[in-house]
Amino acid sequence: MTETNVSEKQARQVAEAARESDWRKPSFGKELFLGRFRLDLIDPWPEPEPEPEFLGKLDAYVRSEVDGQRIEREASIPDEVFQGLAALGAFGMKIDKEYGGLGLSNLHYCKALTLAGSVSPSIGALLSAHQSIGVPQPLKLFGTPEQKKAFLPRLAAGEVSAFLLTEPDVGSDPARLATIAEPVEGGYKLNGVKLWATNGTVATLLVVMARVPDKGITAFVVEGDSPGITIERRNAFLGLRGLENSVTRFHDVFVPAENVIGGLGKGLKIALTTLNTGRLSLPAMCVGAGKWSLNVARLWAADRVQWGRAVGLHEAVAKKLAFIAATTYAMESMLDLCCMIADDDRNDIRIEAALVKLYASEMAWQVADELIQIRGGRGYETAESLTARGERPAEVEQILRDLRINRIFEGSTEIMHLLIAREAVDAHLSVAGDIIDPEADLGRKARAGAKAGAFYAKWLPTLTVGKGQVPTGYGEFGPLATHLRYVERASRKLARSTFYAMSRWQGKLERKQGFLGRIVDIGAELFAMSAVCVRARAQRGDRPEGVELADLFCRQARLRAEALFDGLWDNTDSRDSAAAKRILDGRYAWLEEGVVTPQSDLPWVAHWEPGPSTAEDARRRIPR
Repeated sequence: MTETNVSEKQARQVAEAARESDWRKPSFGKELFLGRFRLDLIDPWPEPEPEPEFLGKLDAYVRSEVDGQRIEREASIPDEVFQGLAALGAFGMKIDKEYGGLGLSNLHYCKALTLAGSVSPSIGALLSAHQSIGVPQPLKLFGTPEQKKAFLPRLAAGEVSAFLLTEPDVGSDPARLATIAEPVEGGYKLNGVKLWATNGTVATLLVVMARVPDKGITAFVVEGDSPGITIERRNAFLGLRGLENSVTRFHDVFVPAENVIGGLGKGLKIALTTLNTGRLSLPAMCVGAGKWSLNVARLWAADRVQWGRAVGLHEAVAKKLAFIAATTYAMESMLDLCCMIADDDRNDIRIEAALVKLYASEMAWQVADELIQIRGGRGYETAESLTARGERPAEVEQILRDLRINRIFEGSTEIMHLLIAREAVDAHLSVAGDIIDPEADLGRKARAGAKAGAFYAKWLPTLTVGKGQVPTGYGEFGPLATHLRYVERASRKLARSTFYAMSRWQGKLERKQGFLGRIVDIGAELFAMSAVCVRARAQRGDRPEGVELADLFCRQARLRAEALFDGLWDNTDSRDSAAAKRILDGRYAWLEEGVVTPQSDLPWVAHWEPGPSTAEDARRRIPR
C-alpha cells in the first residue's frame, strides 16, 4: 500500500487550507456562537415556492410500486425501481432544467428524500448520494459549461453517480490520501483503492478525489466503465441493506484533462463546499424517520392496553411520546428553515447545515430507540416475523439499524463537533491566532495582541446585557417569548464560555474535544429552539397547535442545554483522557479475560498494493 505519512500539524494544515475562510454573507449560526442573537436573519419564516407536481407523482409511485420489505429481504433495490425512479425524473431532482433535470429547490428536494426514504431508507440513500455529493452537485457549483453539457443530461436521464474519497486507511484525515493521479499526455493516470463508495456498484459516473503530485488533492469526473476500474466487492452493513456500496480499485485508469473539476488542488475545497448544502439530505431522512416513528408510536400506544389503560396514558410512555413528537417538529423546523434560506441565497448556511446534520442524526437515533421501547418485544421483532403471526408489519427494528449510519455518514458526530467548533472560534483565531501560535515570532505576537485587545474591548461588553433580560422582549411571539429570551441570554453565556476557554487553554483548546462538543451541542439546541419558535409563530393561522409543540420542545431543550452548560466546567474529561492512555497501554487488559474475542490474525485495516485487481468484478448494471 502506498504510505502517506503526515504529522498532526500537516494534517491540520491540509484541512485548514480547504476551509472556506471568507464570510461574504451573514450567518445566523456564526452570530449565535458570538453571543449575537440575530433573529432578524431567520424571522419572518421564509415563504416556500409552490409545491411541484413531481412530489405528488413520487408519492403515488413509492406507495404503489415500491416494496420496502422486499428491498430489505433481498438486500437489493430491484431494476424496475431504478427504472421507475428514472422515468419520474428522480435522478435529476437537483439538476437544472436546461440539462434535463427538474431543478427542484433544496426544500422540495429534501421533501422528496423524506418521502422516498420513508418507504425504503436505501432508496433515500441512493438518491441522496447520487445528487447531494455525487457528480451533479460538484458540477453545478464548479463545473465548466462543457462538463455540464457532457454529463448532467446523462445523470438527469437516470444514470447513477457516486463520490469516492474514503480509502482503506483514510477516513476523516484526507491529508493521508494515497490515490495518485499521475500526469500523462492528455490527462492523468489514476491508481489507488477507494472504500465505502455509496452507489459504487451501479454508478456509471464517479467523482474521484486523488492526489496530483506537487498540486494537491484534485476532483475528477471518471467514467465508471473506464478500463482499469474494478468493483472488487459490494459491502454489507448493519442497516441500509439495499445500499449499493463498493470497494473500487483504479489501475492505470486514464482520465482526460478536461475532466478535472474546479482546477488542480481544489478537491477538498470542492468537497467541503458541496457538503454545505449536501448535508441537508441526511436530516431529510431523519425527519422522515421521526414522522414514521411518531405515527407508529401514536397508533400503538393508543391501541395497546395494559393495567386498564392505553399504554400511552402511563407517564413513563407519555414522556417518550412527548419527546418523539416535539423532537420531530424541531428536526423538521430546522431542516425546512435551512433549506429555504439556502434557496433564497441570503445567508451563509455552512454552520446551520452542519448543525442540523449533527442534531438530526443524533436525535433521530434517540427517537427510534424510544420507539422500540414503546413497542416492547414487538419493536425488537422483524416486520417479516410480525406478518407471519398476523400482526401489522411495522419495521421498527429496521429503522433503528438504518438510522445508525447517519451519525457517521458525511462527517461523524465527533468530526462534526470539531468542524462546527472551528467555525465557532473563528473570530477568536482571526484576531488572536498568532498569540497562541508557538511558531509566531515576537513581532507577530505583538501585532496580534494589539488586534485582539481592540476586538475584545469592543466585543466583551456586548455580552453583559441584552434583550433576553427585558421582561417584554420578543413579546410578539406570545407564549414563546420566554423561550427566545432564554436563547438570547444563553447565546451570550455561550460566547462568554468560549472566551473563558480560549483564555484558559489557549492553543490547547483544540484538544479539549469534550468541551468543544458541548459548546456545539448547546448551539444546536439554541438553533433548534429559535427555528421552532419562528415556525410556530408563522403557522398560527393554519396550525395553531404548532405553538404547543414548540413550547414543549423548548422546555425539553432548555433542560438539555442547562445540563450541557454545567458539563462545560464540571466533567471527567481529563480523567477520561488519562484513563484512555492506560487502556491503550493494556493496563486493564485483564478485564477482557473470560470471553471469546475476535480473531487476531487479521489486520484491522486491510493492506493493499497498487496494481491490477485479482478480484472478480462485482459491478451491477441497470438495464435502461
